[in-house]
Amino acid sequence: MTSHAARRPYLSLAPFGAAVAVAALAGGLGVAGTASEYQSLRQPPWAPPSWLFGPVWTLLYVLIAVAGWLVWRRVGWTPALTAYAVQLVLNAIWTPIFFGFGQYGLALADIIVMWLMIGVTVFLFRPVSRLAAGLLLPYWAWVTFATALNAWIWHAN
Repeated sequence: MTSHAARRPYLSLAPFGAAVAVAALAGGLGVAGTASEYQSLRQPPWAPPSWLFGPVWTLLYVLIAVAGWLVWRRVGWTPALTAYAVQLVLNAIWTPIFFGFGQYGLALADIIVMWLMIGVTVFLFRPVSRLAAGLLLPYWAWVTFATALNAWIWHAN
């Protein structure tokens, strides 16, 4: 196998990276200039500082992209990747709903459905690639935490 052929499978990671980057960009545009808004909200004592979200989401988006790519490489586009795409769209729209529109209740509904779709995705990924399913677990855990935070903020504000 030539070095070009050995690298070729990794080129197919690019569309997954691009899809995740679009979701991240939507989120990034949704929070541009909103740090003071976030700080002004009544928050629980366990709320993380706003600077933590960027590094956490960067790592999670890398894991999400790799997970989708691993499944696609094994079986192509299947219902598992449709669930993956749905949860990614829900991820992309949460930030504009929460920050851009200040609709904390609607954002909570979105994140609950996203949480469920991440679970469906993990369930569908597991028979195809245990590694891919495992890569989504930190994301699911963070979204669990974010759901609790969203619920608390909605209730308090």
